[in-house]
Amino acid sequence: MSGYTPDQKLRFEQITKLRRQWLKDQELSPREPVVQAKPPGPVAKFWAGFLEPKSLWRVYTYKAYRGGVFTLTRLLIPAWIVHYYVKYHVAQRPYGIVELKPRLFPGDTILETGEVVPDLPETHGHH
Repeated sequence: MSGYTPDQKLRFEQITKLRRQWLKDQELSPREPVVQAKPPGPVAKFWAGFLEPKSLWRVYTYKAYRGGVFTLTRLLIPAWIVHYYVKYHVAQRPYGIVELKPRLFPGDTILETGEVVPDLPETHGHH
């Protein structure tokens, strides 16, 4: 037996017709959607006005942003790098940067304060 039976052909045509109708029904007309648009709330009104091109708020916000970026990238970060380099690689002050503190013994003088380290108390005990 070759081909479809008459019942199968009829069913196939009905399904094809229904699919075409369904696809056609999915297309929106220029009048759709019919739902009325709700008026925007206070927050939406604020953002709609705030984000308008060339609005005063937007211009000043952009200027403040650009000024902040300039200050950070052209002034603060380079100043911090120079400060770090001078502090840790150039400065020759004695005890400005101490890699290893010198040992202190009784009778030594502390350079920063000028104090003399007192002698250790003599203890009489088991140790």
